[in-house]
Amino acid sequence: MNIPVDGQGPLEQFWRYPLIDAILHRRSRRFGLGMKLDGGPLAHASRHEPQPLSLLEEAILAFAAAGLSGFCLGELPYAPGDRPESGGGNIMVGLVGRTIASADAVHGTTLLMLNDEGSYLVKGPQGLPAAEFLKLNQLARNRQIEALFQRLRVRLHGCRVEIPREVPHMPPFNKWSANVPGSTYFLPVADLTALYINLLLACFSEEIGYFILDERNSWKPAGIGRFARSRGKHLHDDPDEGRVLTIQHLESLLIECLMAEQAFMAHNLSLLEQAMGLGGFTHFAGLDLSWFQALGFRMGEQPLAKMMGAGKLMTAVLNLLGKNKRIPVPLGLELEGEVLLKPYCPPYHSSMEEAVLAFVDAKFSAEQGSLKGNASPCAWKQPEAVKAGIPGYSEAAVAATIAYCEYVHARYGRFPAHFGPYRMTLAHQAHHLDLEYYDRFFSPGAYTQTQKDHFDNWHRDAGNPT
Repeated sequence: MNIPVDGQGPLEQFWRYPLIDAILHRRSRRFGLGMKLDGGPLAHASRHEPQPLSLLEEAILAFAAAGLSGFCLGELPYAPGDRPESGGGNIMVGLVGRTIASADAVHGTTLLMLNDEGSYLVKGPQGLPAAEFLKLNQLARNRQIEALFQRLRVRLHGCRVEIPREVPHMPPFNKWSANVPGSTYFLPVADLTALYINLLLACFSEEIGYFILDERNSWKPAGIGRFARSRGKHLHDDPDEGRVLTIQHLESLLIECLMAEQAFMAHNLSLLEQAMGLGGFTHFAGLDLSWFQALGFRMGEQPLAKMMGAGKLMTAVLNLLGKNKRIPVPLGLELEGEVLLKPYCPPYHSSMEEAVLAFVDAKFSAEQGSLKGNASPCAWKQPEAVKAGIPGYSEAAVAATIAYCEYVHARYGRFPAHFGPYRMTLAHQAHHLDLEYYDRFFSPGAYTQTQKDHFDNWHRDAGNPT
């Protein structure tokens, strides 16, 4: 079943739901059908069986979180113009858009989804051929959300993947409610490498010219000393000029940018849940690497001393004390020989130099480059003319980026240095509410008429369990 284009039928109320009402009434509503909260003054056991979300309900939520929605406009200065250091529009990674904002349109966050029937990956725009993207985008424009969802959903496992319900894998206050039967559990996973390399290319461009130090290596240049202005090159290594960063500072900015994508996903899910009359809540899911391991990510290992960037003496001490443990690192996601998630770093590239050059090619190659290739779709009326005016990065900027990335990977054994290529921070759960719980403990207003009418609007044949 797809959403009627004319807004008629049982879903009309949802299709016409006011945005301001969704914002006003958005709440975390954690207690669903079949749940049991067994401690404290709000303890309660549901009288009802869990009722999973329908395919259509999941399709709408997945579209809200990570749907393909056309093209970004990319209205940026691709040349300096009248002001010095005023170009830099080629920081854009792609020209396609989703239902969430993304720094530089990198769309580095992929949505994973768990329910009672299995565990799934929902494909994003990364790697989609132009012809396929156009077809999928047309499905979205026609509001054929369920058909779009089925085209993008990839089954990873034939069951609901779980992690241990104990600290440090899961906080104690989420054990009773998170990823339980009947729920649909959304896990955004961010690839840090594409945005990282893109930021470096911009930072090392002539317009910006940042210089980066390694605070864990006596504040020495992070592999880029030969590109400093003090050596006659273009990077501003004088701290008084305000363009000197550290690895930790830069990687913290990277995490903040990609954290925003996960937050946008969760917020969109919350708003759509209110409009649909569902319950749900966003919560922290990054205590350790349990989700990566449970979902079957390809895992590597690095000695603790390597990840610390420890010198020979500290490494020897850690080895002597038996403290130089091997720490797992998620590297990618594969399914039956097909690579579903592939970062720009080893082992999927032979070196960081190869990874950087592959990223540059993905943006600027004349055949398929997102900013230069004529086959790459966009919103511009005269794409060939606009793309012809988009410059690539200079040889110096690319060389500095390679030098930095090679330094980080060689010294710390992973890329980025502090996190590795993947980061999972937030999760969001959607479920059918048990209104009896809210009637028992809460004053009127804990839920709205939309929640009260949900089963009448969405599951007429099944009846209202409450």
